[in-house]
Amino acid sequence: MVNLVLNYDFSSMRKTGFTFHELYLWHDIGNAPGNFLAGLQVQPGDHFEHPETKRRFRNLLEVSGLLEKLVQIRPEAATVEQLQLVHSKDYIEKIRKMSDLSGGDAGEGAPFGKGSFEIALLATGGVIRLSKAVWNGEVDNGYALVRPPGHHAERDRGRGFCIFGNIAVAAKFLRYDCGVKRIAIVDWDVHHGNGTQDAFYDDPDVLTISIHQDGLFPRDSGYMGERGVKSGFGSNLNIPLPPGSGNGAYLTVFEEVVRPALEKFVPDFIFVASGYDASVNDPLGRMMVTSSGYRKMASILIDVADTFCNGKLVVAHEGGYSLSYVPYCGLAVIEELANKPTEILDPNLSKRDAIPGQDLQAHQAEIINKAVESIELIPNEA
Repeated sequence: MVNLVLNYDFSSMRKTGFTFHELYLWHDIGNAPGNFLAGLQVQPGDHFEHPETKRRFRNLLEVSGLLEKLVQIRPEAATVEQLQLVHSKDYIEKIRKMSDLSGGDAGEGAPFGKGSFEIALLATGGVIRLSKAVWNGEVDNGYALVRPPGHHAERDRGRGFCIFGNIAVAAKFLRYDCGVKRIAIVDWDVHHGNGTQDAFYDDPDVLTISIHQDGLFPRDSGYMGERGVKSGFGSNLNIPLPPGSGNGAYLTVFEEVVRPALEKFVPDFIFVASGYDASVNDPLGRMMVTSSGYRKMASILIDVADTFCNGKLVVAHEGGYSLSYVPYCGLAVIEELANKPTEILDPNLSKRDAIPGQDLQAHQAEIINKAVESIELIPNEA
């Protein structure tokens, strides 16, 4: 067997937790080609939200040698009571009943098959279990490779492949069961994190930041003017970037908006909604981020976490639909979490990083400058 990690010193690694379960890959979303329903005019095929992206990501971790060095945190199913921290009892029961029969759609573009209720419980519970392990000091930080994703799920409906709000439920669990006071959630998925935003829209102690492609999905949310309500005004921040934004735009956002916003907020715990659909290869987004961009974004957040919350950071998997590229973006993030590069290289990184337009463009800078002005509204630490 070929050893791909020759003379590799793991002694300086962080204690990074990793949550995964084979059942995540058994969540059945049908034979829709892309996200179109199959029919007489649409040939059946593979859905965009396909388990293979997650499987290939996990497999690359194993081939790199890094997987066996991560601390395996076995997921536990979330309880109905935990789900009710975010979702209504009627909605949860509706999903359970449909799952017990033959499946259905959780609301808007969130199809699922028989048994997906239990798998969704395990996904949400996996993020809860990992978050608890980080908060209690079992591990320094962690990555939850869960499925189905969660950041679009609202109180009474699923949207955009999401059934339950994995991060939102875990954040409320930390608040109410573990006594964590201030939580920041940074969402770099190419789509707006509407469900997470809704869950904390009036909460001054949870800062939600979403960096996404302007107007992509959902069309009815993600605007810069959405700042929160009541005592939570100022604690929600959206940065809708124009299509074609690459590493230059994203890293400018992280240095000039995300980092200062987190420093002003002073979180006790940080979540990252990690979608890799802003990557240059993704079929559902029109952005140009490369694995080096994801690596640097993760590094910035890790640095903030080390400074303000003793490194307590959990990354939970969301979107990302390129079979060839999700694994390299994900590996880059986990290498940063663990503080250890491997000998696995992104095979076309130099070409992707050299694509014209990767540098910050003037029209992108205009949007970012407007977002900078919003930082002053973020509530200070009490």
